[in-house]
This record gives sequence, structure tokens and C-alpha cells, in this order.
Amino acid sequence: MSAIQSEHFSKALLTLLDETFDNVHGAYLDRNTSLFETLAGITADEASIPVGGKCATLAAQVKHVAFYLDVVEKGVREGRYSRVDWGEIWRTVSRVTPAEWQTMQDELRVNYRRIVDLIETTPAWPSEDPIGGAIAVVAHTAYHLGEIRQALCSLRA
Repeated sequence: MSAIQSEHFSKALLTLLDETFDNVHGAYLDRNTSLFETLAGITADEASIPVGGKCATLAAQVKHVAFYLDVVEKGVREGRYSRVDWGEIWRTVSRVTPAEWQTMQDELRVNYRRIVDLIETTPAWPSEDPIGGAIAVVAHTAYHLGEIRQALCSLRA
């Protein structure tokens, strides 16, 4: 069995991240459905509506993804993960103003760029942990993108 070259892994991961967040390449999303393309069409009022009446708001979904990216990026760089309160965002983020909604999207973009920078500057993947963390970013974000897109269908029906 041959080893995967680090540069091949990084290039494939960056392509999937780009598709998930910015530019659909046809790997798994339909045209115009990346996260940032989806968020561009959501107003602060829509972002403030609890999904299904009982679940978190779209704003909480976005804040959670930004928080997740931050935790993963720091964990990979530091080689350890600190305990965090994963439930705080779900308990506290609800109604947002247009300025708050824009700030959340900006924070998401900054944290996404930090993940991209981490991958671009990682010359080798020393173990399964950082590889798993990097792959989980795609899977976790894709899950929340699906929730956001599904909620939009319900909100706009």
C-alpha cells in the first residue's frame, strides 16, 4: 500500500473546502449552493427565525460553524483541543440585526480563510488527528449547509 503524498491530500481538501464555502466545482454540490452563495441571499430577519419553530435560528447555525472552524484551527495548530461549551451558541443566538448578521458572516469568512491558510502552510500531515480534523471541517460544514438550505425551503414555501 502506498502513502498519499501530502500535497495531493491538501489539494483535494482545499478543492472540497472551496466547493463547500465558495465555488462549486461539481464534486458534491449543485451550482450556486455553496455556503457563502447561500448566505448572500438570507436577510437578518430570515436568519432570526427558529427553524421549525423549535430549533436554532439560521444565525445560530452560521455562528456555530464559525466557532467550529475556530476550535479546529486552534486545535490543529496547538496539537490539542481545549474543552468548549458547544451548547452556548444554540442557547444564546437568536434574533440578529442586519449589522450582527453581517458580522457573523464576516467572522465565518475570516475563520474559513484561517483554515485554508492552515492547510496551505502544512507541509506534512503528521498523524490521523489533524487529517481527521481537516476532513471533519468539510463534513461538518456540509451538514450545516444542508440544514440551512432545508430551512430556507421551509421559510420561503
